[in-house]
Amino acid sequence: MPRMLDVSDAVRAEIGDEEADRLLAGQNAPGSYDCTSCRTPGDSELERTSTVLFVGDETAVLAFAHATCLPSQVVQVTEDQLRGAVRSIHSDTNPSGRVPEQAPPQWSTAQQAAPQMAVPEQAVLGVTSGLVLITGELHPALVVEPTAPIVRPGSLGTGDEFLPLLVEQGYVPVTALAAVPPVLHGWSVLLAMGQLHAVLQPQAGGGQPVAWWQAHQPLQVTDGWRAAANKHQQVIMFAAPVGSIGRQPREDLLRDALDKAAASGRLVAATLPLAGT
Repeated sequence: MPRMLDVSDAVRAEIGDEEADRLLAGQNAPGSYDCTSCRTPGDSELERTSTVLFVGDETAVLAFAHATCLPSQVVQVTEDQLRGAVRSIHSDTNPSGRVPEQAPPQWSTAQQAAPQMAVPEQAVLGVTSGLVLITGELHPALVVEPTAPIVRPGSLGTGDEFLPLLVEQGYVPVTALAAVPPVLHGWSVLLAMGQLHAVLQPQAGGGQPVAWWQAHQPLQVTDGWRAAANKHQQVIMFAAPVGSIGRQPREDLLRDALDKAAASGRLVAATLPLAGT
């Protein structure tokens, strides 16, 4: 029976017309599946379903998601991440092909990491997820804080330019957490397989977005955070210079630190669409 599948041009280009046509005809696509984003059941015979292709250096894995959670797309990941996903698949796959016949995979449990960024001095960006109460409603948020001052590319100075660089990209200064910041179009937060993978930014010359920040391993988020993200279809990203927020073990302490950073003029923010293309 034909499936209600969405196969994007990017996915079709990777898997080939023949494989894409077989999927659309229902030959290689499952009826029921666990959504690779929200991890709840889906049925490609009854609801629009997106094909999501995770591509590593040598391997690729095809997964499925509710079309309301993720668009059909190709997601670049590291080979280590992908091999961990393949090892966790408890169904038959085709080890010689790029696309296994059954999906989705699940990532192995990942610890939160502070990944290395390609910025001057190779500063490390710490990323914390949490729920923030604004105007009586809980919103999913990411808080980004580097471990060292960020200098402007090409500059020989030692001043911290982290916030000015983000303001130039469209982030706005926050003096109080009284309202949801404006949406920054072109940027997005990639939440896939129920975990946080990357913050994406637009390329200067157009084309597919690229990773501004990418996790070494997918980051675990709470069920409440994921539910809020799926509800709002957007995530608030806060950014502060080194030493402003710190590692806070509880969301109430994180909120206090955000309030203090905002009051001292050391906080910028933007609202980023969830899993933007």
